[in-house]
Amino acid sequence: MKYMLLIYHDEQQFIGLTEDERQEIYKEYRALREELTNNGKFVTGSQLQAASSARTITLRNGKQMATDGPFAETKEQLGGYFLVETETIREAEEIAARIPSARMGSVEVRALV
Repeated sequence: MKYMLLIYHDEQQFIGLTEDERQEIYKEYRALREELTNNGKFVTGSQLQAASSARTITLRNGKQMATDGPFAETKEQLGGYFLVETETIREAEEIAARIPSARMGSVEVRALV
């Protein structure tokens, strides 16, 4: 089954890291991605641009509206995702716990329909 691992973190906290700290986190991401790819579990994934670059589209009474930024104001922002294929949700959760951003944010695990 395929699971979407939605990676949330506080962008301001991430921006506050030193360049060396950020590079170490990126190194961990690359290693995890390589391991999952080699095991046939990694489908795709990507880091997202800052939430401030988002556009939210709504449709109300037949009228489309676009607003700058994310729809909801939250402490943590969606920063990226992994799409993995595993036998069980437990295995997907174990992968989610290994995502570096889980240490300073959260990773939501959701099965695809």
